[in-house]
Amino acid sequence: MPYIRAASELRPAYDFIVIGGGSGGSVMARRLTEGSDATVLLIEAGPLDLGIREIDDPTKWVSLTRGPYDWGYDYAPTDHVNGRIIGIPRGKVLGGSSSINAMMWYRGHPSDYDAWETAGATGWNFASCLPYFKRCEDWEDGETALRGAGGPLRIERSAEPHPVALALRDGAIELGVPPVDDPNGPVNEGATLSNFNIASGTRWSSSRGYLRPVADRPHLSILTGSLAMTLSFEGSRCVSVSHVVDGAVVTTHARQEIILALGAIDTPRLLLNSGIGDPADLRRLGIRVQTALPGVGKNLQDHPLVRAVNFRAKGPLPPMRDNGGGSMINWKSRPDVEKPDLHAFCIQGRSAVPEIAAAHDLSGDVFAVAPGLMGSKSVGYLKLLEAGPGGRIEIQPNYLAEKADLDALVAGVEFVLDLAGTNAFADLFAGYAAPAGRLDRVGTEQFVRNACSTFFHTCGTAKMGTDADAVVDPALKVRGIEGLSIADASVIPLIPTSNTHAPVTMIAERAADFVLGRA
Repeated sequence: MPYIRAASELRPAYDFIVIGGGSGGSVMARRLTEGSDATVLLIEAGPLDLGIREIDDPTKWVSLTRGPYDWGYDYAPTDHVNGRIIGIPRGKVLGGSSSINAMMWYRGHPSDYDAWETAGATGWNFASCLPYFKRCEDWEDGETALRGAGGPLRIERSAEPHPVALALRDGAIELGVPPVDDPNGPVNEGATLSNFNIASGTRWSSSRGYLRPVADRPHLSILTGSLAMTLSFEGSRCVSVSHVVDGAVVTTHARQEIILALGAIDTPRLLLNSGIGDPADLRRLGIRVQTALPGVGKNLQDHPLVRAVNFRAKGPLPPMRDNGGGSMINWKSRPDVEKPDLHAFCIQGRSAVPEIAAAHDLSGDVFAVAPGLMGSKSVGYLKLLEAGPGGRIEIQPNYLAEKADLDALVAGVEFVLDLAGTNAFADLFAGYAAPAGRLDRVGTEQFVRNACSTFFHTCGTAKMGTDADAVVDPALKVRGIEGLSIADASVIPLIPTSNTHAPVTMIAERAADFVLGRA
């Protein structure tokens, strides 16, 4: 009986407890039940993802933000973004953010992972990570030296790219960006059709790929609608979790291990509420110190996205297809940059943060291109302002705090505006909408600050490594605590130049091997 419907069905103890049913937790729940009869409980705060049209339909993903399947978190304002609050979509449903995201499967540049090892995550170079990337994948072109086939996550290109998607790809090539067949292949710099977790027009989330095929395993139990409150310990060993079931708090024990996969916001929040973090912060909140790990909540990173450069179309566009995009470009903001640091994707309609929408006329037929910075340098933090799972929280990415980040995004916006003059856009482009025309340097900077949004690639808040701020060791064990591991985006030490769904899935595949003693 995999899906627990009532508290009475919950056992008092399981061999493994996985907290969080997203990109990391779905992987862990499946892999821990393979090849053994160990009992596994997967706890997810959100509801089941079955039969929800907006989740299944790839074109509807934007409508999921700020809705019932989104945690509704915000980034705190700073002067760098003109005092604006920026919403952070985070999935609150089985499948986590893989159930509400844009379904992009992209792992960035191989050197991103070599940099993890250099930063102290011993053994996490690209060569060591590659087998786990391949294990995730069911790539439409089949297995190669760099791609996997037959894995849980189906990955396809658009079968019928939208005209806007083709224009973005071909226009970028006209401007000197090289064409590339597969951005997850040998070279990632270039203009290309995107890799999607979409199959036959349906979202292929972690829940669909990893959990549904094994949901009948008798030793796997899936509990939804259950918010984790705190972890409990016997000495230095983590032994149980208190969580809400049917409106009451219950405690469930783990015989072997608890694995946290709540994501880069809620994993550090649970750690802090359980007494794991900077002692000064914990005492300020009135939380008893269990284990001093000052790095919890530090090192927060995310990619800034300019949402978006909007263009007027010459006429009505075809109906939206795929994820509302379909193609992407990776290029360098300056010739001397080591690897592509800028990324852009198209939108088959208008796209704007509220401040841009209020300041520009976006009526009529409009399409957009959103440039963003995958090579961002700014680093922020997460801080509890109140104890408890529902307490106030401050989440700060420090977008544009580094001048290099602002300079790169200015270059990105200028490049996207140049696309309008290419032959590829000749049948589409009828004028600028947002911004309403070409801008000087000062105007472009202000546009970037006012349009700055998030790729929702939040990561790094419980980083792996060996230095004093590392929260987990390179085997993903929480330092100083037995029986507790982390398998989500919080362990990423340096944000890769990619969407985070692919690296998090890879991390969880490897975490399962660590937990089971196979790595």
